[in-house]
Amino acid sequence: MRQRDVIFSDQANIDLREIYNWLADQAGPFVALAYVERISAFIHRLDRASERGTLRNDLMPGLRIIGFERRVTIAFTVEQTHVTVLRVFYGGKDWEEEWDEDEPPLTP
Repeated sequence: MRQRDVIFSDQANIDLREIYNWLADQAGPFVALAYVERISAFIHRLDRASERGTLRNDLMPGLRIIGFERRVTIAFTVEQTHVTVLRVFYGGKDWEEEWDEDEPPLTP
């Protein structure tokens, strides 16, 4: 099994910060931090067996989508040496529509 580095794009880091801020307002900073840490830990486990999730070449060549705890959608690509996390969508966001509007870069 190949091991790859996991890289977060600037937008993915912004997404995680926005998830934290929203949850901190709703449930408090401790709950928000614990949740964002769980998301981050899950994402970092993409370092092994990286080619998981649903391949969505219709949106971008090599794009993969995977869910986390039924509330989070993670968009990423897999290269020979690394996994790039492009976006982290939370809750009821229509991530496909937002993806079309954002057209995220292929590089972190």
